Amino acid sequence: MTDIRRLAGRVALITGGGGEIGSAIAKRMSREGAKIVVGDLDPAKSEATAKTICAEGGDAISVCIDVRLEDSAKAAVEATIAAFDKLTILVNVAAAVTPDGNAETLSLDLWENAIRVNLTGSFIMCKYGVPEIRKAGGGAIINIASQLGHLSVAGRSPYCTTKAALIKYTEVLAMDYARDNIRANTISPGFILTERSSKRSGGKEIASRIQGPKHLLNRPGSVDDIAAGAAYLASDDAAFVTGTDLLIDGGYVTFKGVIGAEGLPTM
Repeated sequence: MTDIRRLAGRVALITGGGGEIGSAIAKRMSREGAKIVVGDLDPAKSEATAKTICAEGGDAISVCIDVRLEDSAKAAVEATIAAFDKLTILVNVAAAVTPDGNAETLSLDLWENAIRVNLTGSFIMCKYGVPEIRKAGGGAIINIASQLGHLSVAGRSPYCTTKAALIKYTEVLAMDYARDNIRANTISPGFILTERSSKRSGGKEIASRIQGPKHLLNRPGSVDDIAAGAAYLASDDAAFVTGTDLLIDGGYVTFKGVIGAEGLPTM
């Protein structure tokens, strides 16, 4: 919990807001004073997050949004303006589930869906979000990338490729709209312990044992770690931060090793 209200008077639209990371970001930004629009492909999840925020004394609505569809993205932005009169923070969390595979085994549909959600989805949201943020006098765009946008992992080509491209896209976005007082940054999470990320390992307990030692801090990340970073980037504390990627990865990319049984780094 935090009693710092750095985002008072702001309005945030969050895609993928019904998932564990998106929901944590929505709740954190609400606690810091922002009004929240929770967007998700699953309306039950977005509504649940919005209800929790309202129950805690915040102000939030939910919208069903498919970031692959231009009309859906446009409608979400319009719903934000209808509810709260402006948009100042856009957070793109929505991401596709990408199965393991390579050029021979992955279907074209899976490849194109990853691009459509992870990369084009952020572009479409910005297409309609940027004009409203400009009208509000400026604000912040935060795109959730990944440590795998910095590293290459066998069998993960759709995810690595789209997240690397998202980082580069956001750099250009920052250059395009700096004159409008719009800052654009990415966050690259390390392994964040969620139900979704843990499925590959067979559950959170096993995932924590496997993934934790790969991080210099010897633990997986939490959704609250990412929410704290997003709140910072959206706030005036980050007023001089744009066009950058914030690695919240426990030292994973720098380390590239394993923490041994004695708690010391090994290579």
